[in-house]
Amino acid sequence: MPNSPLPIAPDDLVAPFQIEGETVRGRLVRLGPAVDTILKAHAYPEAVANLLGEACALAGLVGSSLKFEGRLIIQAQGDGPVRYVVADYDTSGALRGYCRFDPDAVAEAAKGFIRPGAKTLLGGGVFIMTVDQGADMDRYQGVTPIEGETLALCAEQYFAQSEQTPTRVRLAVGQADAGHGPHWRAGGMLIQNIAEDEARGSHGEAWRRTQAFFETIGEDELLDPTISAETLLFRLFHEDGVRVFEPKALQAFCRCSQTRIEGVLRSFGAEEQADMVEPDGKIRVTCEYCSTVYVVEPETIAAA
Repeated sequence: MPNSPLPIAPDDLVAPFQIEGETVRGRLVRLGPAVDTILKAHAYPEAVANLLGEACALAGLVGSSLKFEGRLIIQAQGDGPVRYVVADYDTSGALRGYCRFDPDAVAEAAKGFIRPGAKTLLGGGVFIMTVDQGADMDRYQGVTPIEGETLALCAEQYFAQSEQTPTRVRLAVGQADAGHGPHWRAGGMLIQNIAEDEARGSHGEAWRRTQAFFETIGEDELLDPTISAETLLFRLFHEDGVRVFEPKALQAFCRCSQTRIEGVLRSFGAEEQADMVEPDGKIRVTCEYCSTVYVVEPETIAAA
């Protein structure tokens, strides 16, 4: 008889956790169909898809800590082959992402590399985290230079400089085939040492131990669809004990719509609208995030 298939662990979630009795906390993200949908919306080269997958995993890791309704936007921009990468998370669990890049420059940069990283692809530029609390609140934005070769290192630098919180981040992106063709997956883990004070005392040794365990995690473990979040966290931290809290579901979701597109088109003047009309008499707009094509009748958005 053929071997029974291995069970598939739940995907598209962020699981918060805390080391028992210590001030070290963290989150583990597992992305399957959500990141596959985002990456397959465009014909990204592998190197670019890896970069965007990392950004999506990072947005889920950081954004899931928000205590209010709003959005977290992770973006990096530079003068390299990839001009711009953005991943957008909102507190409903919705994720979307997009990259703008020069295909020829990406192909050239990828020569000789198994997987060119963020610094190689983005060049000189900045890493930005933006917290959007809604129309009635000011946005908060933190900016740091791109110095690490990975987005994980960029995020660690951001937390060290902008929030003075000791933070470690690991991200992984790859394709897996469970019998239905290759599908993109992404995973990541973030650990932080909560600021010490007189009440908590020093927890430096616990932080060092947690980092040592954290260093042992492999990319294959973060991506393996047969390993649950609980199993992976127990593997890493069972010596000290780890408490896993209720996970938060994630999904690929774009906020574009026919109504939004028509509203944007109405902001243009009559002459500009006329220039957008195609030979068949219609206006077509493609969402840069999800690649949905919207067809608009010019008379429905005619400028006054």
